[in-house]
Amino acid sequence: MCFSATASFVAAGALGAGGVVTLLQVKTKQEVPLASIPLLFGIQQLIEGTVWLSFDNPALNVAATYAYSIFSHVLWPAFVPLAILLIETDPVRRNALKIFSLIGLGVGSYLLYFVIADPVVAHVVNHSIAYHSPHLYPWTTMALYLIATCGSCLLSSHKIIDVFGVVLFVSFAVAAWFYTETFFSVWCFFAAILSAIVFWYFRSNSGGLRLGEGRS
Repeated sequence: MCFSATASFVAAGALGAGGVVTLLQVKTKQEVPLASIPLLFGIQQLIEGTVWLSFDNPALNVAATYAYSIFSHVLWPAFVPLAILLIETDPVRRNALKIFSLIGLGVGSYLLYFVIADPVVAHVVNHSIAYHSPHLYPWTTMALYLIATCGSCLLSSHKIIDVFGVVLFVSFAVAAWFYTETFFSVWCFFAAILSAIVFWYFRSNSGGLRLGEGRS
């Protein structure tokens, strides 16, 4: 994961296998985005493993660094609230989640602009990878990023998705406190662990898009 190429590739293999198993639990097409999260984490870890191996190859390093940044900065704030919205059955919560989805799309689009406009540079800091991508108003942007990702999970009527949101926020706090410079790399390491919660959601009696279940 964030600590070595070997760890990243091992995690990619485990998450990829877990992602396939999770996708096999899908009952409806609305569930596919949520069920895809473990597999997407696996792809992200595969990309970071490539970043680790690319520091002697400038062209490959640039490509892998930008690919990783697209996942960490752009995909997740837009994808997570959409995935939660698609499985939500409560009309009031669905309307609120539409707002969260728009926030996530806005944050992702904003960060995409800066990923494209400014060079994204990756380098090793204390056995982790730091990704430097300058953007305006970083604290505001990060707050909206959290609202889109963690907030949408906490708004869900499904209790296991609420757990996902809580663990996601705690992992954010731990990564931000102890690994400030390499935050995105380390947070994605913790976020990968959340794949188990996604699998739990689909395996539980309350998992999947089972109409009428979840809390009101």
